[in-house]
Amino acid sequence: MTWFDAPADAASRLASAGYLADAATATTTYLAGALEKPLLLEGPAGVGKTELAKAVSRATGAELVRLQCYEGLDEARALYEWNYKKQLLRIQAANAGAGGGGVDWDATHDDIFSEEFLLTRPLLSAIRRDEPTVLLIDEVDKTDIEVEGLLLEVLSDFQVTIPELGTVTATRRPFVVLTSNASRELSEAVKRRCLYLHIDYPDAARERQILQQQVPGLDDRIAEQLVTTVGRLRELELKKAPSIAESVDWARTLIALEIRDLDAKAIADTLGAVLKHQSDHERAVKELKLARA
Repeated sequence: MTWFDAPADAASRLASAGYLADAATATTTYLAGALEKPLLLEGPAGVGKTELAKAVSRATGAELVRLQCYEGLDEARALYEWNYKKQLLRIQAANAGAGGGGVDWDATHDDIFSEEFLLTRPLLSAIRRDEPTVLLIDEVDKTDIEVEGLLLEVLSDFQVTIPELGTVTATRRPFVVLTSNASRELSEAVKRRCLYLHIDYPDAARERQILQQQVPGLDDRIAEQLVTTVGRLRELELKKAPSIAESVDWARTLIALEIRDLDAKAIADTLGAVLKHQSDHERAVKELKLARA
C-alpha cells in the first residue's frame, strides 16, 4: 500500500481529514509511509501529536490500533498474554478425561499454548493485521525504560517473537506513530529506528486556520483576539500551557455564550475552558491584569 503519493498529497489528504499540516509535518509523514519507518513525534502536550496519527488513519481509511503507555506497562498489556483461566480449565478437562490414567503433558502443553488461548494486545494485533493499519504508541515517555526493549523488535523488523509459537512477522507493515511529551529522554536504540519530528505550538496564523476549520461560525475578530490571548498565556510560567484542543474548546465556549468581544472580563469569566489549574488562573489574572468576575 502507498500511504501518500508525495508530501503535497499528504498535506492535502490530512487537511481533508481535519488536520492542517505544515511543510515539515507533511514531508515527514509522507516519508514515514514511503520508507516504512516508524515516526517519532515529540513536543509539548496538546500540540496535535496524537491527532496526527488519527488523521493519517482517517485520510487513508486504515484501522487505528492504539497502545496508551503508562508507568507500569508490561509485556502482557503491550504484546500478548495467555488466557490462564482457560488453560486451567483445559488442563482440568484433560485430567478428567484421562480417567485417572495420567495426562499426556506434552500433548496438553502443545494444546494450551496454541492460538486458541492467546490474548493479543495492541502491538501484536497491529502486526498480525492484513488490512492497512495505523499503530499509535502514545506517550511512550511515560513507560519505564525497560519497556522500550519490547518495542525494538517491532520497530526494526515489524515482528513479534512468541516463545511457544514462534515469530509472527507482519505481512503488511503498519504505519507506526510514537508520541512523546519529552518527560524523559528516550533511548538511542528507539530513536535510531524512527524518523523524528518535533511539533511545537503553531504560529498565530496557523492557529487561526485551525480554529476556523474546527469551529465553524467563529468570527474573525474573536479568532484573532483568542489566538493573541492564548499566545500570551503560553508565555507565562504555567503548570499547563493551553493546548490547541483547549483553544478550540475556548472558541466553542465563546460561541455558546454569544461573546463577541474577548475583553478582560470575558477572558476572566471563561478561563476555565483553557486553564485547568487554580494557580494558573491566579497567575493569568495577575499577569494579564484581567477583571475578576
